[in-house]
Amino acid sequence: MYLVLMVVDDERFVDPLLTRWEQAGVSGVTIVESTGWARRSRKRPLALRYLYGQSGGREVLGNYTLLAIVPDEVMARRCLEEAEALIGDLDQPDTGVFAAWPLALAKGVPLRLADEG
Repeated sequence: MYLVLMVVDDERFVDPLLTRWEQAGVSGVTIVESTGWARRSRKRPLALRYLYGQSGGREVLGNYTLLAIVPDEVMARRCLEEAEALIGDLDQPDTGVFAAWPLALAKGVPLRLADEG
């Protein structure tokens, strides 16, 4: 089994990417709202929450991190192909980040996935 991690820079791509992954055979994805160090440094929020309520002035723009356990490297590469077909070359700035690696141990994975990997 492999863990796929995909940081999607533009939230408009999240739902279409999830659809593509589902059609490719990915059985589940965890979605985490996130932000990166560089983005946070560029758009540091203003400490004005007492003047403007709880939002604290400007908000730091975020992205979405997708986590999926897939059966093998073939499926991990398919996830990358689907991501780049939709978003474009991930080596370009402000697109996203993709990584995948083999899992030595996983528990709580659906049986059909555990049997495949």
